[in-house]
Amino acid sequence: MRKFSDSPSQQRVIRLLLERGFSVNEEGRVVSGGIEIPNTGIAREAGVDRRVVNATTDAILADDELRPIFRNISAVPSLMDLAPVLDMTVLTVTVRDAEESGIVAAVTGRIADHGIPVRQVLSEDPEFTDEPRLYVITDDSLPGGLITDLQDLGFVRRIELE
Repeated sequence: MRKFSDSPSQQRVIRLLLERGFSVNEEGRVVSGGIEIPNTGIAREAGVDRRVVNATTDAILADDELRPIFRNISAVPSLMDLAPVLDMTVLTVTVRDAEESGIVAAVTGRIADHGIPVRQVLSEDPEFTDEPRLYVITDDSLPGGLITDLQDLGFVRRIELE
């Protein structure tokens, strides 16, 4: 983000690429795997002109640090949107300081202590969001005792269940 500090519109494109796991191929096209994503679609989603997308991908390819990152980034499928359809539980944990170490281990450890298997864990990067969250998806409902245990963790600010 520092490299695009003088262009908020290019930062929006960078955030979108990172959030979605889109990479940039050797021709400067935004792709997901081998599927090309039209720059007009990227621009519309990021709220910028398509020329900003072109300028951003050109800058990525011209930069020796950014090029290998964006040439190799990939998307990870998430169960979050499928959870209601598949009757899964999504636990969302908002923390006081997302840069504190041991957050994921403490939360998943407490869940394991209650004998609940975890299907997926996703954490938002504090570099890309103002209020990063930890998401834990399970097949089972979470008992009240577990929620109390989680709330007692000093770093927990808020817990939500879906």
